[in-house]
Amino acid sequence: MEVAERIRAHSIQLTAAERRVAEAILAAPQAVGFGTVADLAATAGVGAASVVRLATKLGFDGYTDLQACIQLDLTSQLRPAAERILEAGEQATSEHAATEMANVRATLDAASDAATSSVVERLSDLARPVVVLSGEASAGVTHQFLSQLHQLRADVSALAGSEVAVRRDLAVLDGAATVVVIDLRRYERWVLDAHQIVQQRGLWSAGLTDSMLSPIAARADVAFVVAADSVGPFDSHVGTMALLNLFVAGVASRLRDTAPDRLAAVEAAWRERGTLTDTT
Repeated sequence: MEVAERIRAHSIQLTAAERRVAEAILAAPQAVGFGTVADLAATAGVGAASVVRLATKLGFDGYTDLQACIQLDLTSQLRPAAERILEAGEQATSEHAATEMANVRATLDAASDAATSSVVERLSDLARPVVVLSGEASAGVTHQFLSQLHQLRADVSALAGSEVAVRRDLAVLDGAATVVVIDLRRYERWVLDAHQIVQQRGLWSAGLTDSMLSPIAARADVAFVVAADSVGPFDSHVGTMALLNLFVAGVASRLRDTAPDRLAAVEAAWRERGTLTDTT
């Protein structure tokens, strides 16, 4: 990231307050890229003037210019795999680990308590069916999320298939349903079209996507920015998985009165048939 390079180049010139702002930027660039001066100042625990001074010291024409550079950095990280593979060299395990851990930290740091609580509250409401829309790239982590959530509660499903099937299922979806939409740039057209129908029907949705400027974030009632940087040609989804795990943990906590019986029934069914084993 250009902003990260500028911070490193000017690190010895930064005051203590400016260093805290710089650390906040590096920890959660997604939040900074689409937040305000006040948001960044509050995160860093400094005054707004320190944010502006850092931007100037890094060579930007104020906070807006800094923010635009961060947005451009984030966009460049989500280029097609065919472009990225030409630039990728052999990466050390430590670099890969640092990148993935940064994805998790940035994703979770950018998730506000209020937004997380609203999603968990709806996912925990047994009167509300849960439906997930996901692009192909995030299908794996989505499957894990659905599997875990289904063990805690009923009425959990993925919506996918032909346009006929998607439009049919959306047309009859319970108006009280909670819809979770997951996709990163470049977005799958059917996911965007389905989300538009969700919005037109007045259904509540949470969006997990790459930026607050994405069409998914624009249509969602609450949106979460996922960090997806990678040392390889494909986007990382460890940040997405970490966020979904956070939701599942919250649901499990809220459903302490009902989930244990459901989990016990699942475990009993597995034991009865010897479905799982620790031996070869």
